[in-house]
Amino acid sequence: MGISATGRQLGRGREPGDSGLSDIRLPQPRVTPARQVGTRVLASVGVMMIVAVLVWLDRSGYRDGGDEKGPFTFLDAVYYSTVSLSTTGYGDITPTSNGARLFNILVLTPLRILFLALLVGTTLEVLTQRTRAVWRENRWRDSMLGHTIVVGYGVKGRAAVRSLLESGTRRDQIVVVDPSNEVVKAANDDGYTGVLGDGTRRDVLENAQVKRAARIIVATNNDAQAVLVTLTARQLNPTATIVASVREAENAKLIEQSGATTVITGAETAGRLLGLAAFRPQLGAVVEDLLESRSGLELVERPVVAAEVGSAPGDVREPVISVVRQGAVYRFDEPAVASLRMGDTLVVARSVKPITAS
Repeated sequence: MGISATGRQLGRGREPGDSGLSDIRLPQPRVTPARQVGTRVLASVGVMMIVAVLVWLDRSGYRDGGDEKGPFTFLDAVYYSTVSLSTTGYGDITPTSNGARLFNILVLTPLRILFLALLVGTTLEVLTQRTRAVWRENRWRDSMLGHTIVVGYGVKGRAAVRSLLESGTRRDQIVVVDPSNEVVKAANDDGYTGVLGDGTRRDVLENAQVKRAARIIVATNNDAQAVLVTLTARQLNPTATIVASVREAENAKLIEQSGATTVITGAETAGRLLGLAAFRPQLGAVVEDLLESRSGLELVERPVVAAEVGSAPGDVREPVISVVRQGAVYRFDEPAVASLRMGDTLVVARSVKPITAS
């Protein structure tokens, strides 16, 4: 299905109920509810025991009105700590010395607030969650520079992200944009920042810090969306490298005109590989090997070294696939690159592992 058959999608308006807002989702550390409750319980018990020990050390400053004869025991200190921190305050044990009363004012009162905060920690967490999220978002925005945005986290998007990781890109330098809440959550679980929203919208891409991005990968499942994402991204960032995938070859030229630096024709490329593998399985395996990073053979881009200047591409030790000169790509056998120059870039096939004789 080409762009001509989906013209209504290119000009579609805002869907009913669509607010146009996006949502930044930063990766969160995984903490189970049982662990959260257990941490709060241990912290509460810890505060209670600290107070009990401090009261016990100053036990001469307290009077137990319910037990005039017996001494002030450590159990009494724990009991006083419990009823004081919980604000129950039966009044049977009271501070009598100035030191004990000062301790209750300056130490016990703040600890009582902390104890209550731990008990109602879930409520407080909800109240402070938005503030903490805003703070994390602002810090994230300030740190984003030269990152990679992947629009669409389906099969193509996930494969592109794997290639980025294999090429040395850090997880915190990858931002996934997708309209599905489940998909963005999956991206978060994989350790990437996610932006929930439609990648064709300016505000969504701006939330992904597109103006400061170095690379944008358009991996949507619809050619019309790919064109709109590319147009919007190019308007917002005139210098970024934009790599877009289209299903139909007839749309490749259109997406190039929209501002894509490189266009990958998914369906046609897969079809050619299938046809090649059907009649020449070995050649198909070699092509698949070249596409798989860090195993077997892989394509590597490197600059021409001084010793190679003036040589023909065929004289280079590594097999040269193409030569990039001043932004133009030439086949290794084209007359324009018969003699290599300083500043040229070579695309060569290189073995990741040493080749051993079978």
